[in-house]
Amino acid sequence: MKLDVIKLDGGKAGSVELDEALFGLEPRADILHRVVRWQRNNAQQGTHKVKTRSETSYSTKKIYRQKGTGGARHGDRNAPIFRKGGIYKGPTPRSHGHELTKKFRKLGLKHALSAKAQEGAIVVIDTAEADGKTKVLAKLVKDLGWKRALIIDGAEVNENFAKAARNIEGLDVLPSMGANVYDILKRDTLVLTKAGVEALEARLK
Repeated sequence: MKLDVIKLDGGKAGSVELDEALFGLEPRADILHRVVRWQRNNAQQGTHKVKTRSETSYSTKKIYRQKGTGGARHGDRNAPIFRKGGIYKGPTPRSHGHELTKKFRKLGLKHALSAKAQEGAIVVIDTAEADGKTKVLAKLVKDLGWKRALIIDGAEVNENFAKAARNIEGLDVLPSMGANVYDILKRDTLVLTKAGVEALEARLK
């Protein structure tokens, strides 16, 4: 698959050949769903917590006499049936993460890249470099028509470019090792640098 390479100012900078094994697959929704679910579950904090009847604060004195009231025989005001009593089988801190093999995660990334390629939503740029001015980069991004874009660079992101892009709404910048299925699918446009293409091909082969 051949794509034109452009510069940030919109000028042409040759072309690049994208590997069909990474960008030419028929995207499968079930694979993408499983990988995104794995990502989001691992990102969940799992710090939700309620108090059980042993943790709620109330007197332990028997609330009324055992016999003669005509009502149920209660001894503990912290029982779950009472308002402000302990919660029965409520959430406790735990990990929501589950296992997914490296092979499957790699496959998911290939399908995400292929999905963007099939949509025609991949743009390849020569380099992602800037002078650190957000205003200048924001104008370039607007002229290119990127509203919700993810830029994936090589092993490292240019520091000035990262600073310039930090405050632009809808623009994310990641190094190639940070490329993931959720972020790729979340954005409308996937922007790869030439170094990013090479790094992804080396990572996923």
